[in-house]
Amino acid sequence: MFQSRKVLNWDRRALLSNRVSDRGATLAELLVVLVIISVLAVITIPVAETTAQREKEAALRETLRDVRTALDAFNADVRAEEISTSLASENGWPPTLELLVEGVEGSDGRLRRYLRNAPRNPFADAEGEFEDQWRILGYTDAPDADVWNGQDVYDIRPRTDKIALDGTEIANW
Repeated sequence: MFQSRKVLNWDRRALLSNRVSDRGATLAELLVVLVIISVLAVITIPVAETTAQREKEAALRETLRDVRTALDAFNADVRAEEISTSLASENGWPPTLELLVEGVEGSDGRLRRYLRNAPRNPFADAEGEFEDQWRILGYTDAPDADVWNGQDVYDIRPRTDKIALDGTEIANW
């Protein structure tokens, strides 16, 4: 009987020592975990910022391509006399971008819309007015003009001071 008590006492001590080690992590273990998390954060944050910038640039390129394609289609329809020349400037470009969204009546009597909605600049504030987001250029305006001639819309450029990932100025796209 004496020996069985000794075994029980030994088992109880073994159980107690395991419970003490299971109470929590040591300071060294916590520091190692913090260092690992810090390293991951230092690596992940710039990658996430670059990814967000790349997505905005892709969206802007797509928007500019859509608007420029719509402007060219309008000009081609004016030159082909598919729509009335009275709706266009003397150079064949639309007087406003809203005309491309609202649509114009074609020579066949059908409404022709060139854009589904007004373009949005991904680099501008979400609540900004159209003129705050874009720099409109007319056919006779210089490519770097800040003031629109007010006669027609030949091109649009984004209003931003950001630099693209390839090093070019986004405002000049």
